Amino acid sequence: MKIHSINTGNFKLDGGAMFGVVPKSLWNRTNPADNNNLCSWSMRSLIIEQENQLLLIDTGIGNKQDDKFFSHFHLSKTDEFDKALNNLGYSKKDFTDVFLTHLHFDHCGGAIEWNKNKTVLIPSYQNATYWSTENHWEWATNPNPREKASFLKENILPIEESGQLKFIKRTSNYGKSIFNNIDILFVDGHTESMMLPHIKYKDKTIVFMADLIPSIGHIPLPYVMGYDTRPLITMTEKEKFLIEAANKNYILFFEHDSVNECCTVKHTDKGIRVDEIFNFNELF
Repeated sequence: MKIHSINTGNFKLDGGAMFGVVPKSLWNRTNPADNNNLCSWSMRSLIIEQENQLLLIDTGIGNKQDDKFFSHFHLSKTDEFDKALNNLGYSKKDFTDVFLTHLHFDHCGGAIEWNKNKTVLIPSYQNATYWSTENHWEWATNPNPREKASFLKENILPIEESGQLKFIKRTSNYGKSIFNNIDILFVDGHTESMMLPHIKYKDKTIVFMADLIPSIGHIPLPYVMGYDTRPLITMTEKEKFLIEAANKNYILFFEHDSVNECCTVKHTDKGIRVDEIFNFNELF
């Protein structure tokens, strides 16, 4: 197995929305805001190569929306993904599978792109199977008013229309996936049936955190995003996960932390807190 961290770009979101009820005087210490109260965030993906599979976990925001849409998010470094992909010796045609933790635009927007004439939306990964879960797909294609702005039809419906969509069956909150060496934790606080891959690599377990814990600054239990649909459930899910992560020495891989890629956690008198912080390539 080979694993690579790759950044699809950076963007900005309102700090208050990202930290909910936590006062700015606290969250600003770990995620400093600019003059417009915006904090910088990454959109990292993981590439996993094993046997005859080349798997991409999440795709970032993509580039098919108009300038007005992108102006709200102050995108930068969006050319890093293609450069990094080429440096690794891969192309988009090489991917056999695209795993979407959930269908918010900053996680799945890169799954779909315009054709050369900009007349038809097509899968960015033409030879890949796209994986979601049925509960979440139903939630995303019939969105509630709170999440409607995050579930963009142009990101989602062309996946199904292409015939490349398949579902990972949810039978409990934790189970095996269809991929070797990858288990899945299903969580429901941020959005319905978000999937968190647990990747077994040698003697390590790497957990792709998606939006359960977007950054190191979100590790304390009350630090829950205003975007979460069920914040009290998020807190319960975080607590259970973090206790397990501390006990089993999991490596937390952050999709959105613009500074810190990975950390481990430990038990302290104040609850679970950060232990070691490191870059992903330091693991190998």
